[in-house]
Amino acid sequence: MQVAIFKAVKPHAPLMKFPSREGVPRLSVQETLKTLAVGSPSSPPVVAPPLLSRPPRPVTLLSGTPDSVATVKELPQRYRRRALETDEMDYIQRGGPE
Repeated sequence: MQVAIFKAVKPHAPLMKFPSREGVPRLSVQETLKTLAVGSPSSPPVVAPPLLSRPPRPVTLLSGTPDSVATVKELPQRYRRRALETDEMDYIQRGGPE
């Protein structure tokens, strides 16, 4: 006697919901740039946030054995970095597509 086991598939429940933007007018690129460049007189000037809120900390070395050529050679092939071909090196050196 065979018993068939079926699993019920739950309906998809979206995790995020976005607001409806059907009534919002879309500006062209030129209109958007004009709006950003001019700005409205009632809006305060845009100030960029500071990049660093606190001074950088000194570099601390982690404990353990440092990497060496021997440890890299002991890695299995699947964990090693793939060797770059000449074409790939030339592409990187020139900064991307011509």
